Amino acid sequence: MTAISITSVIVLMLILARWAARFWLAQLNQRNVLAHGDAIPEAFRGMIDEATYAKSVQYTLAQSRFGQVEMAYDSAVLAVVLFSGVLPWGFRVFTGWLGGSAWAMAGFLILAGVAISLPGFPFEWYDQFRLEERFGFNTTTQRLWWMDRVKGLALAIVLGAPLLALIIKLVEWTGNAWWVWAWGCLMAFQLVMMLLAPVLIMPLFNKFTPLPEGSLRERLLALGRRTGFLARGIQVMDGSKRSRHSNAFFTGFGRFRKIVLFDTLIQQLTEPELEAVLAHEIGHYKKKHIPKMLLWSAVSSLVGLYLVSVLARQAWFYRSFGFEPGSIAPALLLFGLLAGLVTFWFSPLVHLWSRRYEYQADAFAAQTMNEPQSLIGALRKLNEKNLSNLTPHPFYSGFYYSHPTLLERERALLGASH
Repeated sequence: MTAISITSVIVLMLILARWAARFWLAQLNQRNVLAHGDAIPEAFRGMIDEATYAKSVQYTLAQSRFGQVEMAYDSAVLAVVLFSGVLPWGFRVFTGWLGGSAWAMAGFLILAGVAISLPGFPFEWYDQFRLEERFGFNTTTQRLWWMDRVKGLALAIVLGAPLLALIIKLVEWTGNAWWVWAWGCLMAFQLVMMLLAPVLIMPLFNKFTPLPEGSLRERLLALGRRTGFLARGIQVMDGSKRSRHSNAFFTGFGRFRKIVLFDTLIQQLTEPELEAVLAHEIGHYKKKHIPKMLLWSAVSSLVGLYLVSVLARQAWFYRSFGFEPGSIAPALLLFGLLAGLVTFWFSPLVHLWSRRYEYQADAFAAQTMNEPQSLIGALRKLNEKNLSNLTPHPFYSGFYYSHPTLLERERALLGASH
């Protein structure tokens, strides 16, 4: 077999292996949920009523079964995109029309990304306006849903095209060392976005208003002072215009840091519970989880760009997918499509690291509050309101859950308090 045919076989096997693993994990999780589905498990009695628990089981199963169809569809689309010849055909047409300049190549990459995402739109729409609607979560409108996608596309063009064009020019300017320079530009871009996103980008999608004067605001500001977490302000985001799911986070860094609470979260939790949730988020900051995760992202990006630089020098890599060697653009596109086939298998390790940070942030919140019950109460309500899966299979949660399950977090919190 030639290197080209071997590459094709390996990629097809990776597509099939990932689909089979995801299908098996979904089946495993569904069986585990159904095994506990007839009655509330002993560990959760008293924290959730029968009707809500039954609804959470139905929601989990509906999402899982829908996800299985979507996984099969996505795998088939990826195989068709990679091996039907549509990508090299589109590349030839595009370059024949606009040439091979850096800006033209950036335009090709963005157009290819949009075209590849289009087959998934019906599934996104169905998930939002059928599944989420059926279980009472959807609050968005058709107009808002489509406007979000139009804005996302506009941002991809305005922000993504110059960055991609710069990376492609760096290949011309710096030769084989382009990937190091591209990595530096990418890191600088990410840091600038961390500053600009809260001010310029996020307000394009949501409305942010200062948390009104009152006991909650004073309580949260006092928490910030007590923990040495100073922010420019506390803002409320109108998350309810899209969904009844809720969250809290902080954005920006340095003196530009802002605390953001979903309006749905304020509606669902008591003031001590909201304070505990914010203490958890501050815990991530105090434990330096954010810089560590940014460092991991930086290292991953550096490795990824290096691999692209190596593959871009291999004629067999291009020809395996119907391209002729030469431009860096097809190598960037193909790497973006193929990377997930490999990184999927490392998900449990990444999530293990992430869950460790969640335990640490929980412990910090309990210590800051001098008791774990406020955070436990918040976690219980959030799991109940979001109809979270309370009984996931350990293998499934290992691959898909960046946070520990409710029961795991409660046990850790109560164990630490004794």
